Amino acid sequence: MSKFDTNKLMISSDFYSVQGEGISTGIPSYFVRLSVCNLQCGMSMKFLKAITKAGPEALADGEIFKGDLELEGKASWTCDSTSQWAIRGENQDFNYLINHWKEQGIYDDIRNGNIHIIWTGGEPTIKQHQESIINFFKYWDQIDPIRPGMYGKTPYNEIETNGTIVINEPLFSILDQINCSPKLSNSGMTAKQRIIPEAIKRIMEHDNYQFKFVISTEDDIKELFNDFVEPFKIPLKNVVCMPGLDDVANFEERTRFVLEMAKIYKFRGMTRLHIAAWNKTLNV
Repeated sequence: MSKFDTNKLMISSDFYSVQGEGISTGIPSYFVRLSVCNLQCGMSMKFLKAITKAGPEALADGEIFKGDLELEGKASWTCDSTSQWAIRGENQDFNYLINHWKEQGIYDDIRNGNIHIIWTGGEPTIKQHQESIINFFKYWDQIDPIRPGMYGKTPYNEIETNGTIVINEPLFSILDQINCSPKLSNSGMTAKQRIIPEAIKRIMEHDNYQFKFVISTEDDIKELFNDFVEPFKIPLKNVVCMPGLDDVANFEERTRFVLEMAKIYKFRGMTRLHIAAWNKTLNV
């Protein structure tokens, strides 16, 4: 895996699909997955370091596995994108994305916001990633100005973050949407690791944000209220809950559970559209 270079983007994967989670569900989107994360959900640091040291031979691209904390019952799930952000990722010149978009015939739609750009990870708000994203847009604006034109249409940027790193200017100002997925205790991470008040408060200063929680039990709901909604006074209209789901056979039952909980607790309940891909019905 490459070392950080803020004049490039450290990309582990990028692809054109449809957003499968949260308030943008169903919108055509281009996902840019950046490498490295500051959390290791479902794993101890020792376990993660062993995977990182082993490199691409440790895990097949996209491989799902159980980390040591999950195996020990200290977490109920393990990050499903570890095989990408932990051991894969190469620094790509800024033209890499632009050329990919042109090759796929989607450049104009991305440029004018019809297709959303989704910066994800890993954790895309890591300081060096924030700088890289800004430098990418500076470069793009130089070669093909993307400032508001006659119709005010510009690229639409969503960022997916765990909410533990403050999003600074100038990145904060160019984001059209912040999708924050705070981690609960079922991640195996400590409260000190996963609850960073200044980062949460910063997100709430944005005009368009959501806090997405993956829930499996009613205890998860009580925890998200106790740790996030109530102490930070997060409006329920900005809270989205989706089912914890690792088997498409449980898709209907788990979705029904979330929607029933939404009626009780008044948050926005949604399914997880991308899970349908496991049933080979959608390419998301």
